[in-house]
Amino acid sequence: MSLNVIDLIKGQLGPATVSQAASQLGESESGISKAISGFLPAILGGLANNADKPGVLDSITGAASSGLLGNLLGGSSNNSMIATVLTAIFGDKVGGLVNAVSGYAGVSNSSSNSLLNMVAGAALGSIGKYAADNNMDASGVSSLLQEQKGVASSLLPAGLSMASLGMGDWLGGADDVTHVENINVTPEVDQKIEVNRGGNTHVEVDKTDDNGGGSIWKWLLPLLLLALAAWFLWKQCDSKPADTTTTTTDSTAMMSDSIMTAMPLDSSNSTTIMTDSDIDLNGTMIKGYKGGMEDNMITFLKSDGYTNATDDAALKDTWYSFDKVNFKMGSASELEAASAGQMENLVAILKAYQNAKIKIGGYTDKVGNEASNVKLSTDRANYIKSWLTDKGVGAQILGAEGYGSQFAMVDATSSDAERAVDRKMAVRFAK
Repeated sequence: MSLNVIDLIKGQLGPATVSQAASQLGESESGISKAISGFLPAILGGLANNADKPGVLDSITGAASSGLLGNLLGGSSNNSMIATVLTAIFGDKVGGLVNAVSGYAGVSNSSSNSLLNMVAGAALGSIGKYAADNNMDASGVSSLLQEQKGVASSLLPAGLSMASLGMGDWLGGADDVTHVENINVTPEVDQKIEVNRGGNTHVEVDKTDDNGGGSIWKWLLPLLLLALAAWFLWKQCDSKPADTTTTTTDSTAMMSDSIMTAMPLDSSNSTTIMTDSDIDLNGTMIKGYKGGMEDNMITFLKSDGYTNATDDAALKDTWYSFDKVNFKMGSASELEAASAGQMENLVAILKAYQNAKIKIGGYTDKVGNEASNVKLSTDRANYIKSWLTDKGVGAQILGAEGYGSQFAMVDATSSDAERAVDRKMAVRFAK
């Protein structure tokens, strides 16, 4: 293989990124690392299996100039390239993938969804940068991805499988792919397990027995089954306390109809509170989340990222989701009381950087009529534009648009708390 693509992507997801994600999402670093290890092979396999799709290739080649790698945590949740690629490679399996990795890593569904976008952004950005640095055209990128076929399934960590990810025999890119794993059960036994991805499973055992006869499976298999049953019962018992809060969490989420990326409510049915910190706006302190919207926007502006952007194309794929701006259910003209603080913060940022221009976007989940969703999200975007204009920064707003459920990732049949991540308002810089 000409390139170890998995290591290329991992280079963008080092300890600093893991630590920042853990802080922003309110999860443990070990949980973040486990989720990344689950998503990486799934995304790589998906890219390999869809390497000939123009939408996938266009997103990869376009990622090189998007600035995506410089803002993986803040710029990936509403990125249209990422949404296009995830839909192209996973289709309606996205929800199942998010749920499976959430359970495996012990993180909330909301965090799992954010991490899926982050890892996908790292994949697109790193492969796109490699392609640009090596003058690779679409054909070269396609060939590079196709070389990864069959690799991804062997990279899945212990505890995850194609079935648990809801992929069946999808990952690997062939109708009949054999995955071989050698497991040393004892020093005396060399056990080889072969799984035929075409649907037939068989086991071959190569062994040396000090007693010269008899099968190790006569006693090993019952022990393995007992251990599996004990593990299952332990997991069931361990999960019961979380189930008792389901009603509370879902009913709380129903109170507002636009929930941010860094959610105060944790969709795993437990409550995680994000804590306000002082964010430095050129010597003036404003309150916001570390790694949240204000923090990421100010960091970008201080880096001269806006000044150095030559045109709108370099900015259009990086969106900043409001962490605290929520409309009342079904309304496009009534904000929740807690929304005002972050709106005032955005006004302060625009006044501090008067050369910066923005566009506003509105999003809904997949529930309901799409025409109504587009109208609601458009009306909300225009409401925020009017609100900001009344505060004296209207000249810096170049547009407002509603996208309905176009970029929604969570299935309509999922719980309200899970779908909340798709209901949001966001802004991006524009030229």
